[in-house]
Amino acid sequence: MNKTKILSLLGLAMKAGKIVSGEFSTEKAVKTGKGYLVVVAEEASDNTKKKFSNMCHFYQVPIAYLGTKEELGRTIGKEFRASLAVLDENFTKAILQQLDVAD
Repeated sequence: MNKTKILSLLGLAMKAGKIVSGEFSTEKAVKTGKGYLVVVAEEASDNTKKKFSNMCHFYQVPIAYLGTKEELGRTIGKEFRASLAVLDENFTKAILQQLDVAD
């Protein structure tokens, strides 16, 4: 897993407008079918991890646990972020390849 490359891909996706962040927006993206990948900070609360894990399993959306809240936030140019969703299929494929879980 190449964490630096994944974070840069997330930054690019943000610039392209293909990322939503925060618990509410991430949940909405998954439930409306717009989210192709959910990224949750490794230090997120157990409750948050369980919530997104169950939701992603139900909606069949891949989920990744990566970095700290600060790293995720900095990557997308915001404050601390515990969760975000990628709204683009191609960015998702590129990130999953870096995670070594490509389809």
